[in-house]
Amino acid sequence: MRRIVADYPLVITALLLSIYGVAMVYSAGQTDTPTAVAHAYRSQMLWLLFGLIGAYGISRSSVRFIEWVTLPAYILSTILLAATLVVGKGAGTAASTKSWLAIGSVRIGQPSELAKLTVVLMLAAILAKRKEPPKSLLDLWQPALIVGIPWLIIMLQPDLGTGIVFIGIFFGMLYWSGVAWPLLLLLASPVVSLVLSFSTGMWGAWFLVLLALILYYRPYLIEGIILLAANIATGVIAPILWEKLQPYQQNRLKVFIDPSADPRASGYHVIQSKIAIGSGGLFGQGFTLGTQKRLAFLPEQHTDFIFAVVGEEMGFIGVTVALTLFLALFLRITQISGRANDSYSSLVAFGLMASWFVHVLVNVGMTLNLMPITGIPLPFFSYGGSFMLASWLAIGVLMRISGEGRGKAAFRAS
Repeated sequence: MRRIVADYPLVITALLLSIYGVAMVYSAGQTDTPTAVAHAYRSQMLWLLFGLIGAYGISRSSVRFIEWVTLPAYILSTILLAATLVVGKGAGTAASTKSWLAIGSVRIGQPSELAKLTVVLMLAAILAKRKEPPKSLLDLWQPALIVGIPWLIIMLQPDLGTGIVFIGIFFGMLYWSGVAWPLLLLLASPVVSLVLSFSTGMWGAWFLVLLALILYYRPYLIEGIILLAANIATGVIAPILWEKLQPYQQNRLKVFIDPSADPRASGYHVIQSKIAIGSGGLFGQGFTLGTQKRLAFLPEQHTDFIFAVVGEEMGFIGVTVALTLFLALFLRITQISGRANDSYSSLVAFGLMASWFVHVLVNVGMTLNLMPITGIPLPFFSYGGSFMLASWLAIGVLMRISGEGRGKAAFRAS
């Protein structure tokens, strides 16, 4: 008898999110002036079907098999990522990047979506082999290398949004593996210095906090010196890095602070998004009836800004339902991670959750102008075949982990 994994809370929640998402992709295509987006929902449904088949196939395998294919899958995804630097194309709010592989003029997918999954698997394999959590920066060289290689390629595309997701995966899995919070903060300190370098006073205050943190955690002397040097360096080179950014990336950061500074160009996206969400009120304007959407004032309404369509048409109630489903999904995955049979399985589950959490946080945040616009999709909602397929393959992995974990939700087929 072969076991069929049936984690009903996980599958039902993911399926409800996907159905909700397909419905909103359909609505996003219903505009007063018909466009190619009008039929995007058909492709989304097809990719959802492929994703369900893939998830079922993975759920019938074993965690040991998934662990066995981890290294080959990681190498393959890294090679595909590297190929984008040569033949990659852009799309949507990321039109200036090279994140898509294409045959002729037809885009066939984003290798970064597969890489998110394989990096989680590979990072889990590396961390699970350790008898105890990393306790120094030197102990983190292997995890940093695993994430750093694909992250560097992605930043060369350049795709800041996806790069942020990889950082979230890295820190989330380090936390779940037991790395102490002071070490995580020390590791992140150069980035904090980079962000705060726009203000001499804030950077100076942070530097004092960093000194106190180093004295508290007491890293190796060489590590402490390197940390201080790295923080000083990032503060000094911040203006140089700013000049190296593409004009559209600079504009996105500028309009994050003040969207009205460029209302007809870089600030247009977020202004229209806030208008759409604000006009939804409690119950929304009705399915397919959103004004900003129907007039095509809302850019990328079927991809990066689909959450604005939810807010405009379904209102506060619809937004609450969507976010509640995401919360239920995250809580369920955390339970799966907590009851997993081994460290590898537990880390994989938590890493996948961390990836989706960053997606939701940044995507929803940018539609409300709480985050800079980075061209990052909303899981199970945003139109995109490779993302939908990768998300459901991840669900299949989670189903397998759940089925083999303590208190497994599974039954035997006759």
